[in-house]
Amino acid sequence: MTSTILVAASGGTASNGAVELACRMAKQFGAHLECLHVLPDPRQFIMMAGIDVPVTAELIDGIVKDGKEIAGKTKADFEKTASRHGLPLNGSGRNAPSASWREETGYAPAVVAARARYFDLTVLGRSDRVVEQPHTDAIEQTLIRSGRPVLIAPAKPPATVGEVIAIGWNGSPAAVHAVAGSLTALRGARTVIVISVGKRDEGESGKEIVDYLSWHGIAARHAKILPVAGVGPGEQLLAAARDEGADLLIMGGYGHAPWREMLFGGATRQIVGTSLLPLLIAH
Repeated sequence: MTSTILVAASGGTASNGAVELACRMAKQFGAHLECLHVLPDPRQFIMMAGIDVPVTAELIDGIVKDGKEIAGKTKADFEKTASRHGLPLNGSGRNAPSASWREETGYAPAVVAARARYFDLTVLGRSDRVVEQPHTDAIEQTLIRSGRPVLIAPAKPPATVGEVIAIGWNGSPAAVHAVAGSLTALRGARTVIVISVGKRDEGESGKEIVDYLSWHGIAARHAKILPVAGVGPGEQLLAAARDEGADLLIMGGYGHAPWREMLFGGATRQIVGTSLLPLLIAH
C-alpha cells in the first residue's frame, strides 16, 4: 500500500516532471505527498563547488539569498501543481490525498536519502540536460541509503502512468524488492508484462513471478527476449517495454564492480541513461 510519497524538488528543470508525476500518484493512491526542498549550506556549497575565493560574509549572504529565492519559487510552483490536482495543502486526513512542503539545509543527496526512509515511495527527477548521464548522486544515495523504492520521473511525464506496466525481471533480490514495493501500482494497472532478457535455456523464474503476482490479484504475462549480438540487455529491455506500450518500467538496481557501478552497472545504467519512461527502481 502506498500511503506516503516524497518528492524532491530542487527548483531545476528536473523538478517539474517529478512534482507533476508525484501529484498524479498521490491523487491516484489517496496518499499524502511531501515536497522536500534542500537549501544549500553555504560553506559546504563553496567547498564542493571548488570556488577559489575568500569566504566572506558577503559571499555567504549571497548564497543564502539566492537559495531562499529559489526555494520560494519552487514552493509556489509546487503549491500550484498540487492545487491543480486537487491536493489540499497541509491536509491532516489519513484517508485522503493531501500535500505539504518541507525545507531542510544541507547536502541534498544525503538529506533526501535520510528523509526517504519514512515514505513508501520517493520520486526524483531527471533533467533533459543530463539525459545521457548514467546516474546522479541523489538517485544513487537514495536507493542505497533509504531502503525504499525510487521512481525516476522524466522531465516531461507521459500522458498516462501505470496503465501498462513492464517489469524488467532477472530473478535478483533487487528485482524482487522492486516488485514487492510496487504491488499497489501493479494492482491498478490495465496490463502487466514481465520481461526477461536472456538465453532460451536460462531459468524460467519469469513464469514463477507471474504466478506470484496472480496470488495478489494481478494478471500478468511473461515475455522472454533472446539476446542479440551487439545490443545491450538494457537497450533490449527498454525496446521491449516500448513495443508493449508501457508507460512505466519497474526493475531492480543492480550491477557489477567497481563499487560505483554496483548499483548502476549493466542494464540499469543503460536504461537510466536513455529511458524517457518513468522508471521505478529498488535496490
